[in-house]
Amino acid sequence: MSLKKEGYQKRLVDNLIAEDLKLFGAISIEGPKWCGKTWTSLNHANSVVYLDDSSENFDIRTKAKMDVSLILDEEAPELIDEWGEVPEIWDAVRHRCDKDSKKGKYILTESTTLRKKENEEKIHHSGAGRIDKIKMYSMSLYESNDSTGEASLQKMFDQTQKNSKTKKTTLEELSKLIVRGGWPQNIGTEDKLLHRMPKSYLNAVLDFDINKDGVKRDRNKMEMLLRSLARNESTIVSNATLISDIEEYTNDKDYQLSKNTVTDYLDVLQKLNLIENQDAYTFNLRSKKVVGKSKKRHFTDPSLACAALDITPEKLLNDMKTFGLFFEALVERDLRIYMEYLGGKLYHYRDANGLEVDAVVEFPGGEYGIIEIKLGPNEIEDAKKTLQKFTKEVKKEPKFKCIICGLWDVIAKDPETEIYILPITSLKP
Repeated sequence: MSLKKEGYQKRLVDNLIAEDLKLFGAISIEGPKWCGKTWTSLNHANSVVYLDDSSENFDIRTKAKMDVSLILDEEAPELIDEWGEVPEIWDAVRHRCDKDSKKGKYILTESTTLRKKENEEKIHHSGAGRIDKIKMYSMSLYESNDSTGEASLQKMFDQTQKNSKTKKTTLEELSKLIVRGGWPQNIGTEDKLLHRMPKSYLNAVLDFDINKDGVKRDRNKMEMLLRSLARNESTIVSNATLISDIEEYTNDKDYQLSKNTVTDYLDVLQKLNLIENQDAYTFNLRSKKVVGKSKKRHFTDPSLACAALDITPEKLLNDMKTFGLFFEALVERDLRIYMEYLGGKLYHYRDANGLEVDAVVEFPGGEYGIIEIKLGPNEIEDAKKTLQKFTKEVKKEPKFKCIICGLWDVIAKDPETEIYILPITSLKP
């Protein structure tokens, strides 16, 4: 009996979940709150046990803490939502997967890996080979029906992408997509309220989640770090620079952060699935130049960066520099989702001479494509030069080159440079 919710919007990760349930005894779905983990899991489950901290689930949590086996005999696949509330569940599920070869018995979901030390110690085994981990994100534009899907990363890789006209998106529409984010509950919200839900999300994180492991952290300091990360969204910035940035915005020494504090707070944000940094592409490239290893900073969804700086669509339209960085974040959010769906990875590139490429997408097998991200068509010629220069400086050429625009209405391969040019609102995996 499927527990699929009425009105459920199919996600790319649905295919990965269906495949994994045929291969593993259990799967663990991790991702930020409100990204749709529970609804997506219900789409594949035949029974469910809720263990979150709401009062109506108190009896179930109590039973699970007394004896985990009391909640593990429902119809398979059994969804155990927010299993981290009772961490003993992990080893119990792994043990049951060891007892027989049946596949697809359990679906575990979790929003945070920030646990109290005593709870962390209750998880003794990784679950490798028995429990496969799947990462979920907020919705891509293709999943929220804001991209037509007429262009495809896979088709560009295969050199089968065809030229075509497509819809043109306005700056106003793009600003709303950035501020709204890919949160399923925010899709369809009226324009003037788009910023409210991401702001509520950050407030919940600051008021409760940052202390979930039992360590008391300073709300004001964490909020300042979030603002600094937002000001540096889509850039390569060190922890030391984040500290310097924060010091610029406060004269109160009580709220200045040390290196150790910043390291701890960033680790917390990672465990809460709020940040997803973009690694540098340094292997299988065999570049003639020395390449950098610094990560590009990102929130898991650009709407959170907007929320940290109290940015509405109207404010974004009045600051085109910030608009450009947040548009890049929007595109790279989608590229991450699409590449993980395809079994690949998303990187960026920067060498010692300052040559930068916004995105490198690596496919299974090590072949790769390079992508520049530009808000307006006036930047296309510069983007072409960057991609051409990169190609000349590497021994192993990319399988395709692409420029993703905001304001553009065709999907076309430039005959002179063989660079694809397309709008983000046409892209899919």
